[in-house]
Amino acid sequence: MIIGAHGHVHDPVEAHLRLLDEAGVDRAVLFGTRPHPERATDLPSLRHEMGALDRALSGKGDRDDGYRTARRELDAALAAHPERFIGFGSVRLDLPAEQIAAAVERDIVQGRLHGIGELTPPPGEADRLAPVMEAAHDHGGLPVVVHGFAPTTAEDLHTLSELATRHPKVPLIVSQLGGLNWMTAIELARDTPNMYLELSTANIVFAVKLAIQELPGRTLFGSDAPYGDPLLARTTVERVTPPGELRDLVLGGTLGRLLGIL
Repeated sequence: MIIGAHGHVHDPVEAHLRLLDEAGVDRAVLFGTRPHPERATDLPSLRHEMGALDRALSGKGDRDDGYRTARRELDAALAAHPERFIGFGSVRLDLPAEQIAAAVERDIVQGRLHGIGELTPPPGEADRLAPVMEAAHDHGGLPVVVHGFAPTTAEDLHTLSELATRHPKVPLIVSQLGGLNWMTAIELARDTPNMYLELSTANIVFAVKLAIQELPGRTLFGSDAPYGDPLLARTTVERVTPPGELRDLVLGGTLGRLLGIL
């Protein structure tokens, strides 16, 4: 089974399904989203959508209405295509620890989602994930996915490694291979047994090759669609791995076992 570890709700959702079909992807982890770059028809409309992304990544987009809208879209996509999508849900990071714990219980556990994410702490503030990691631990080790590309910093990656070390039962997945800090991400994940790297939007193909080489059982194929393309992401993994067990692990085996669906 080919399982993508990173995708966002598309408008319309059928556009995402066509991309997955084209890439031969059986199932995909699906995150909610506030920006929808796939709606853009020209540069001004793309700037509008990317402005929402910039606000979210800077920590200025944590408003209830944005979360409610994104969750409604996510729930609708999951209900319409439960055989294709694996739901993960976000939680606000600007709330007190007890409210974050309650949100994980209500929105993730009772909402029957598979994990928490994709979380986007502001740059230099990855320690905001501490109560999320506590809650994930309390619920048996729910997987937690955190945004890895800019504006996430190398310091943030170190903080994430420290949080993962304090909660060894919680799989902590850093998306986008840590962005420009991919070498640091690989080094930290190599030394942190419950830290995983999702491989989308890598800057150079050698980054993907080296990550898989160093972390053969903890690297995950993903596309970050609509920002990336599932077919290109799968082709990149296949370009740097020979057919066989290793490629199968990266393309879905590891994630399937992590989520208990294989």
